[in-house]
Amino acid sequence: MAYEELSKNIIKNVGGKDNVASVVHCTTRLRFKLKDEKKADDSAMKATDGVISVVKSGGQYQVVIGNNVADVYDTLIKVGGFSDGGSVPDDYVDKSNMSILDKFIDLVSSIFSPILGPLSAAGMIKGFNAMFVAFGWLKATDGTYIILNAIGDGLFYFLPVILGISAAKKFKVDIILGSAIGAALVYPTIVSLNSSKNVLFTLFKGTFFQSQIHTTFLKIPVIMMNYTSSVIPIIAAMWFASKVQKVARRVIPDVVKTFLVPFVVLLITVPITFLVIGPLSTWLGSLISAICVGIYNLSPILAGLVLGGFWQVLVMFGLHWALVAIGMSNIATQGFDIILPLMIGTTFAQTGVVIAMFLQTKNEKTKGLTIPAIISGIFGVTEPAIYGLTLPRKKPFILSCIGGAVGGGIVGLFKSKIWMMGGMGIFNIPAFIGKNGLDMPFYGMLIAIVVSLILGFLLQIIFGKKSVDEPLDAEAVETAGATSTQADSMSHNNATVVEPEINYNQSTKLASPLTGTIVPLADIKDEVFSSGAMGQGVAIEPSVGEVVAPADATVQMVFPTGHAVGLTTDDGAEILIHIGMDTVQLDGKGFETLVKKGDHVTAGQLLVKFDIDTIKDAKLEVTTPIIITNTKNYHEVKTVATGKINQKDELLELK
Repeated sequence: MAYEELSKNIIKNVGGKDNVASVVHCTTRLRFKLKDEKKADDSAMKATDGVISVVKSGGQYQVVIGNNVADVYDTLIKVGGFSDGGSVPDDYVDKSNMSILDKFIDLVSSIFSPILGPLSAAGMIKGFNAMFVAFGWLKATDGTYIILNAIGDGLFYFLPVILGISAAKKFKVDIILGSAIGAALVYPTIVSLNSSKNVLFTLFKGTFFQSQIHTTFLKIPVIMMNYTSSVIPIIAAMWFASKVQKVARRVIPDVVKTFLVPFVVLLITVPITFLVIGPLSTWLGSLISAICVGIYNLSPILAGLVLGGFWQVLVMFGLHWALVAIGMSNIATQGFDIILPLMIGTTFAQTGVVIAMFLQTKNEKTKGLTIPAIISGIFGVTEPAIYGLTLPRKKPFILSCIGGAVGGGIVGLFKSKIWMMGGMGIFNIPAFIGKNGLDMPFYGMLIAIVVSLILGFLLQIIFGKKSVDEPLDAEAVETAGATSTQADSMSHNNATVVEPEINYNQSTKLASPLTGTIVPLADIKDEVFSSGAMGQGVAIEPSVGEVVAPADATVQMVFPTGHAVGLTTDDGAEILIHIGMDTVQLDGKGFETLVKKGDHVTAGQLLVKFDIDTIKDAKLEVTTPIIITNTKNYHEVKTVATGKINQKDELLELK
């Protein structure tokens, strides 16, 4: 199963399955809600091969994976045995330490995360359809246009139904009830009442809340609103429905709960929504939009500079969800949004910086990371670039923020708008085509994209070159936990590791700790070792059951089972010698440990004795990897011998 080992390590590093309340994923991240976040091992998680970084925000423990997050998620819920697709009820999550802001972000992200993919897809279709009309390729009366528009616009029109389902999951209401309440809000007869010419009377005349009354419910005036494409009313309605359902389940006898609980929830929630919740939440949405527009109108350029410059920081901590919700509300109430367009330059500025890094770096590993980061950045996914390249080096990240700020300022200058929720990166461009077609605000957005890309590139070329191949602060942190992480992947014991030097270690040579036959690391059966996930090195098929020290070193860890030992040489190389595959299962049988943690050993000193026949009788592999766990601290780990080898013969050269 693809990503099985990665999934096991992730589950282990979040504190085990029993510590997981729920797990979902977005574009690049696994989003965990943990019962006790303190049980998660941040250092081990960050050092796990396949994990880009860890972000803790909004009550979520976010494991950044990258573009293959969906595949990792599918494997993870199977490996972990999580029910309901990972969306496990979180009644027992401790939220006592969450701030009001964290709780708000948690609410918004939980509701919107599941729908953003389809929402972006629908927006892209709708945007391209508008582009086809603007270019004269289609007419609004063409069948092709009508069908494409139905595909793109259908989800937005019936957004209360979709959000009803998503919000129902968050508030733990039956999801069918969530869709039913959302459907009631966009029921055709209800929609038509909002524009009815039959006006009974007017409430709150002459105020912000002035409303024409077209109908009543039990002789109570109903303030009709247009709930198609709306956001806030259905979320508020589902919160109210959760309270009604809770009471109904408590007082209604079990024998009739199946149909009476939904009956009570619908009969109370829907009328209350039309009478109170809907109007109040719609007015609230209009007020929020008015405030945002007011701030924007004070200085669109300044708003663009600030939001464009800090957007990536907001995304890193999940704080952008509030602005996403506001943007969607603006589109629902005004037909357009002026907030979210301000960030369009940030992804291209980040991409421009990474393109420059590709040209500047001499490190093949760094160059290999830049290519997928550039591709994903063009399509609006910048986490691989942020966490893998720019943020650890600091200066490139700051330079990308400057490029994004300038792009945001240009968007503000041209007062560009989005008329629908679109995709990301280049797929967001069609969302800027509105009722005026390809107007100046649209071209202003294109200028912002080009300027952001070029500026990010030039800033990195001029100011960021020295930072590209410098040792990384983030690498030092990750490497400090690397040996501990690797040990934990084979045993339940924690290991204390000496923190490595930040600069590249001096060149050194290591002797063979075993007598036997050399096996390339890539040829062994265990994927964790063969993939190089734990570091570079070599393996040996031993013919003698003895392990000796490959250099003068300090013993950093010795497993009680005796099957593995970790060393840090006097020259700073961190070495893991793992005797056989899955030999931890022998629970020490056939192993004799001759050193203990903290001992200083000399080259050639006997460390462990083991019985080869005992291992083979248990039908386990005896092939032994010798791994340099701080490979990042060397330019090259080179095997200098082949075939048969004896203890103390030269085996590895670290440069």
